[in-house]
Amino acid sequence: MLHVPGETLGVVIVDHGSRKAAANDMLLEVVALFKRVAGVTIVEPAHMELAEPTIEQAFDRCVAQGATLVMVHPYFLSPGRHSTTDIPTLVATAAAKHEKIQYRVTESLGLDEKIALLIESRISECLRRGIPRHV
Repeated sequence: MLHVPGETLGVVIVDHGSRKAAANDMLLEVVALFKRVAGVTIVEPAHMELAEPTIEQAFDRCVAQGATLVMVHPYFLSPGRHSTTDIPTLVATAAAKHEKIQYRVTESLGLDEKIALLIESRISECLRRGIPRHV
């Protein structure tokens, strides 16, 4: 369970955003899973572009729910331009309206053994279903 003494934690999980609703809807499932696993009550989804809610809207929602510290997590695999430059810039703009609210932007998912285990799991699932024959 995540807890920051003296603060009310809000989390924004940001993906790229898509024109496809199904892709955007998956972020809602990620947010629900994170809330359950991490025990954080204030968690909002955001899309960097192409869809709503925006980072600013999600940040505002966290503050409206009482967050005094907003952690923003770029739900990206690699530390590319979006996660290292674009998202921090959008977060700073959103935070400017809330002078008393602290915020931080985490690193992207990056390199972690848990990701390798997840890839292994996906491969195992595929193998259990059978190997299709391709020419």
